[in-house]
Amino acid sequence: MHWCESCGLEELLDSRDAYDAGWDFPPHMGTRGVISPRTCPNCSIKNTAWWAIAIEDHGIDEMTPQERKAVGRILDELPPTTSG
Repeated sequence: MHWCESCGLEELLDSRDAYDAGWDFPPHMGTRGVISPRTCPNCSIKNTAWWAIAIEDHGIDEMTPQERKAVGRILDELPPTTSG
């Protein structure tokens, strides 16, 4: 599922189709589980958690609820670790 943290749009696309359509989304743009923009082709990265952290130097307490939710979704992209 591809989701835009700016406008909330969600689309079920394979990675190549999403990239070709202009989505900023792993694996073609960024890495899963790493804070980077998750945006649709119509939205700017200026409304993303990445922008708040990297450009505006916001800590978690300064982020909007929408930005904190995006960080949670990004961290949830990583598979759970298994102990051996």
